[in-house]
Amino acid sequence: MQMRTEAGVVELTVFYGQDPQDGHWGCPMRESWGLSPHQQLSLALEDKLAFTVTATGSYEEAAALSAKWGCAVEDSTLRALAQRVGARAEAQIQERVKVPPPEREPQRAASSLAVLLMDGWMARFRGEGWGRKKTQKTRVEWHEIKTGVFYSAEQLAKADNGRGVLANKVIVNWQGSPEELGRRLNWEGNHRGLARAQNTLVLSDGAAWIWNLKEDRWKGAHELLDFYHASQHLWRVGEALWGEGKSAFWVEPRLHQLRHGQEKKMLRELAQLKGRRGSRGKVLREEQGYFERHGNRMNYQAAAERGWPIGSGAVESACRQKQCRFKRCGQFWTEKGFRHLCALDEARRNGHWDELWNT
Repeated sequence: MQMRTEAGVVELTVFYGQDPQDGHWGCPMRESWGLSPHQQLSLALEDKLAFTVTATGSYEEAAALSAKWGCAVEDSTLRALAQRVGARAEAQIQERVKVPPPEREPQRAASSLAVLLMDGWMARFRGEGWGRKKTQKTRVEWHEIKTGVFYSAEQLAKADNGRGVLANKVIVNWQGSPEELGRRLNWEGNHRGLARAQNTLVLSDGAAWIWNLKEDRWKGAHELLDFYHASQHLWRVGEALWGEGKSAFWVEPRLHQLRHGQEKKMLRELAQLKGRRGSRGKVLREEQGYFERHGNRMNYQAAAERGWPIGSGAVESACRQKQCRFKRCGQFWTEKGFRHLCALDEARRNGHWDELWNT
C-alpha cells in the first residue's frame, strides 16, 4: 500500500482479508488509522491540504501554495478532498445542532453584551439548464446566501489607529431558509455564552427576513438598525425632495438629529412631509414607509452611550470575505459543492477543525 505523507510517499506492506467477527472484507491497518478503502493521503497531510484550501481564494491557489510548502498536488485532488471532508463537516453541523450546546468557557463571567448580526449576498449557481446547448431552462441562477455573525462585548477592541477590531467572531452561512441560519447561529452563539449574556443586541439592515427571524429566535433582544443603512435612506429622501446633489443642506442636520438622540423629532417631520408627483413622490412614499417600519430601531445615541455598536460592519466584512472566495470570475456552484466547501471553511473559522480528524 502506498501512502502520501508530509515526508513523501511511504510504501507499506499490510494485511487484507475478511473480519471473522462480522464477515466484512477490508484492511485492518486502514481501518485502525481511520482511512477510507482507496485513500492515498495520510490524515495529517489531508489536514494541511484542507486547511490550505480554506485559507486561499481558489483550488488553483491552494495547489500552488501546497507545492511551495512541499506537496505538489493537482487542484482537482484538492477539490475532491474539500468536498469529501466538507461533507463530513456539514454532517457534523447537522448532528451538532440537534442537541443543546455545551458552553465552551462556562467558567467565564457572563458577557455584558452579545451581538447578533445578519445580512445576505448573492452567489451564482448552476441551473437546470446548465451545460445544455439547447434548453428553455435557466442555465445560471442567483441565490441569496444568508450570513450571520455573533460576538460578545469582550471581543471588541481598537487598533492603534482607533479603528474597531474584533478579537474573535463566529460566522455562519446558509443558502436556504432564514430559520436554518437562525438555528445554526443560535447554537454557535450559545456555545460561546449567548444564553448568559446580560443583554443581547440584534443589529442589521432593514431586510424583513432578519427581523422576522429575530422575533422568532431572539424575541427579547434589543433591536438596532445599522446607522449607515438608515443614513442611506435619509439621503434618498433628500434627493426625492431637492434633487440629486442638492440635498446636503437638508439631510445633514437631520442625520445629526438621528445620531444624537433626536430621532423622534426627525421621524415626525419625515412622516409629515407632503407627497410629490411622479417618480420622486413614489420614492418619498417608499422611504416614509421604511422609516415608519424601523423607527423603533433607531435609538443610536442611547446605544452609543452604553458602549454598544451602531454599525453592522462585522457582518458586512464577513459577507465580503465570503464573496472573495465564492463569487469569483467563472464560479458557478452546485448546491452540494457550495455547502460542503462553506461548511469546511466554517469549521476552521469557528473552532471545529480538530473534530474533523477525530472521527
